Amino acid sequence: MSLIFSGIQPTGNLHLGNYLGALRNFVRLQDSYDCIFCVVDMHAITLWQEPAELGKSTREVAAAFLAAGIDARKHILFNQSQVRVHAQLAWIFNCVARIGWLNRMTQFKEKAGKDRENASVGLYVYPVLMAADILAYRATHVPVGDDQKQHLELARDIAQKFNNDFGQPFFPIIEPIIQGEATRVMSLRDGMKKMSKSDPSDYSRINMTDSAETIALKIRKAKTDPHPLPETLAELEKRPEADNLVGIYAALSDKTREDVLREFAGAQFSAFKGALSDLAVAVLGPIGAEMQRLMKDPGHVDRVLRDGADRATALAEPVLAEVERIVGWLKP
Repeated sequence: MSLIFSGIQPTGNLHLGNYLGALRNFVRLQDSYDCIFCVVDMHAITLWQEPAELGKSTREVAAAFLAAGIDARKHILFNQSQVRVHAQLAWIFNCVARIGWLNRMTQFKEKAGKDRENASVGLYVYPVLMAADILAYRATHVPVGDDQKQHLELARDIAQKFNNDFGQPFFPIIEPIIQGEATRVMSLRDGMKKMSKSDPSDYSRINMTDSAETIALKIRKAKTDPHPLPETLAELEKRPEADNLVGIYAALSDKTREDVLREFAGAQFSAFKGALSDLAVAVLGPIGAEMQRLMKDPGHVDRVLRDGADRATALAEPVLAEVERIVGWLKP
């Protein structure tokens, strides 16, 4: 059976990049796979989080899953910390993974910055917990963006080494799913930087809860160059801000970049931005409104997460029990 696992961290405001790179694809995948979706609040605390804000953000991300169209009755939606198997399996995987593998993880270097000695151990072993997230359910497929490919490779290495060490093919070798245009959405202020929750400028991103007026304003102020839209992809690739906006339009309209250039080649950015604003409002507006409605009913969101956690635990506990038996732990 093919099973998908994926998660989103509850840190900062969810934005257009999270929708196009993750949530929208999750919604589409649920028609073809059994799916487990997780708000990864254990990953979130690898960097300091205000406790009250973390709880609020966890509900907001859960609301985004639901508002985007995830069916939490047919599939599973929960927050990671409610299923303790993730932490327990991560410890076993810490003893399988090699320090050399973790030393190659570029995201740790980026997030820790120059003061690596002061980074948390959790941030360093974050990819091992990610492997436990996936393999606790023996998931077969994971939808990933470009920046997560290295972590998925590590999860594959851990699964393979565990199987080899104990002489049995217990864990599947996970396959990545990379879909569609704009899997990597860039900042509206700098076409060379990824759109990010942590960017100090709110004008760098379109938040999923932004109003129609705010979305239009941010697109109007988005950085571009003085030239009309090009006719070819080769020309577009040399212009990062133009390429980003064309990619966003393509993803929102389910077209390719080539389709968009055929429609808008030679147009001024003022006209193109108007069309992009209308499209972004039409797609994100209803989702943002539903998120706002759900956030006003935190009890409902909490019940969805609790139900999902109960169902996730029922799947993960037998996997952990078998892993413990395989490694030789005595159990009553």
